[in-house]
Amino acid sequence: MYRRHALTLLSRSAAAIALGSLFSASSGPQARVPAFEKPRFGTYPFTLGVASGMPRPQSVVLWTRLAPQPYEPGGGLPELPMPVRWELADDEHFGRLVQSGEVAAHPAHAHSVHVEVGGLASGRSYFYRFISGDAVSPIGRTRTAPAEDAPVQRLRLALASCQHYEQGHYAAHREIAARDLDFVLFVGDYIYESSNPDYIVRPHESGPPYRLQMFRRRHATYKLDPHLRAAHAAHPWLLTWDDHEVENDYAEAYSWFDHDAQSFLRRRAAAYKAYFEHMPISPSMAPKGPSMRIHDRYVWGQLAELWTLDARQYRSVQACGADAQLAGGRLLHSCAALDDDTRSMFGAEQERWLADGLAGSVRSWKLLGQSTQISPWGVDTPLGRSVYSDSWDGYPRARNRLLSGIAEAGVKDVLALGGDVHRHVAAQLRLRPNDPRSPVVASEFVTSSVTTRGLPETVMSVIRYSNPDLAHARSDERGYALIELRPQAARCEFRATVSPAAQDARLHAQAVFGVERGRAGVQRDT
Repeated sequence: MYRRHALTLLSRSAAAIALGSLFSASSGPQARVPAFEKPRFGTYPFTLGVASGMPRPQSVVLWTRLAPQPYEPGGGLPELPMPVRWELADDEHFGRLVQSGEVAAHPAHAHSVHVEVGGLASGRSYFYRFISGDAVSPIGRTRTAPAEDAPVQRLRLALASCQHYEQGHYAAHREIAARDLDFVLFVGDYIYESSNPDYIVRPHESGPPYRLQMFRRRHATYKLDPHLRAAHAAHPWLLTWDDHEVENDYAEAYSWFDHDAQSFLRRRAAAYKAYFEHMPISPSMAPKGPSMRIHDRYVWGQLAELWTLDARQYRSVQACGADAQLAGGRLLHSCAALDDDTRSMFGAEQERWLADGLAGSVRSWKLLGQSTQISPWGVDTPLGRSVYSDSWDGYPRARNRLLSGIAEAGVKDVLALGGDVHRHVAAQLRLRPNDPRSPVVASEFVTSSVTTRGLPETVMSVIRYSNPDLAHARSDERGYALIELRPQAARCEFRATVSPAAQDARLHAQAVFGVERGRAGVQRDT
């Protein structure tokens, strides 16, 4: 295309376009933008693939982005709105069209498209695609959640986290794409802003991002991986974030190296905007400056209820740092601030929202999708207990509030699902951690990283010895967790590979654990 043809389009339809929605949330054929002249592309525009997410009983979100040259400003497109048609069908040949519509992909949002399609049948699989000009996107497959009162007999999901592009190829996503799943739950570190020269297998496109265009380029690098695109096209995704989507170890408005809060919040605003532009999330979740609500609630019939939680945007700054104006994790041996009741991982408002939701849930299983490991993993030393301040060990009062609230409300069958720590973990969650006399009130599964390197086995052996609540903890292999819920039991298979850097890596079952309905605590499946 480009500039001359685009100017013709603009002159004919600019006024009509201006009346359209900035993020078109279409729910049927009637929700259309005014007709455009058909665009012409010199290069295929759907380079970043397609994705779907946020499955509800009657709706799902569809995503794509027009970017024929994704590393160029504007993705290689002019600063003009572009027409995109979307189609949802019962079959992959699109012979039985269910809904369709046309939306405007706006340059202000990197020509990304977020379509929230409503009025769908519950518990159904659909196929979708996008069309712009003569270009047709890859075909994606998605599904809606079952009706809220449906007696669902199975939920199968992949739990994944920490996919440092530089440190390996995405063997885990290749396997996830081929699995029979209801959805993928990704709990953080979708991109990495940082680099480690010791483990570079394939480099990022540039240095650390801090402006919007740099974050857009970083997301493009990840989306250009074929296995990640395949996993998005194969299943709907539910997402939350951790720190590397913005900056390592940030906490609320605090950076780990920048004293200027306003400077950091500008970086956070750029990172959140680029994240939104590249994820299959609702138009209603578009960020407002440096703020964006990502925590949400989902139900899967009568079988399960899931809360996706935000453990970064509202958390208290890490305790006992050398500088109270800087964030950042560190090892602590003695820190009185750990006993401060006001310190929180989720923030007071999100804590209350979650507590109320758990107390009122009538589903068989209650799932907490959050970014890291809740169970303790500090180490006993001659100087006392050593804990890492960026982990839940650095927020013990917040952990106690969460688990005490579950116990006091009589909430049963809670599964905490996390990532971040680059190890597969199965653990008991007790009111008093590591005290065998204290009741187990919930169970925990943590996925290893997709690629990011973990702690050496010498360190992990000390962690396991110091924390008897860890039924399983291995950091020497990468992968994801395959979780299956049924009315009477939950099962977690830790999928892993010893060689995540290899393009042809194959995964195996590292360990399998189960949880019986009505009996909190993980049990090894023999």
